[in-house]
Amino acid sequence: MATYNKFNVYVEDLAEGVHDWDAHTFKLLLTNTAPVATNTVKANLTEITAGNGYTAGGGTTTITTSQASGVAKAVGTDVTWTASGGTIGPFRYVVLYNDTPTSPADPLVAWWDYGSALTLNSGDSFTADVNATNGFWSMT
Repeated sequence: MATYNKFNVYVEDLAEGVHDWDAHTFKLLLTNTAPVATNTVKANLTEITAGNGYTAGGGTTTITTSQASGVAKAVGTDVTWTASGGTIGPFRYVVLYNDTPTSPADPLVAWWDYGSALTLNSGDSFTADVNATNGFWSMT
C-alpha cells in the first residue's frame, strides 16, 4: 500500500484560496526522485520522461467534492498508465498537483510513496488508485 504524504505548502494554499476543488484541473504525475515536504510547485520535481504511454504532466483526475453531516471530502478518479512500445519508468512516487493556477504555477498537494521503484514493460498497466471512501482529503 502506498504511503500518503502532504506537501507543507498545501495547508497555506488551501487557506489562501489557491485551490478550487470544484473548478480546477488536478493531475497525478510520476517521479522516481523523492519529493520532500518543503516542495511547493511542480517545477520543484523531476518528472519521469514522457513517452510509451506516459504524457508529460501526468494524467487528469476528475474531482468530486461532497459534504455529509459536517464532513467534507474531495474524491478523484483513478488514473491508469499503460506502457506501449517501450517502458514507462522507473517511478516510485505519484504526485497530486493543481494544473490550473498560474501564480503559483502548478501548486503541489500531496504524494504517495510506493516503497520501491516500478517499471512498466510494454503492455503493463499501473493505476493510481484513489481511495473512493476518503478521497484525497476529508475534514470536519
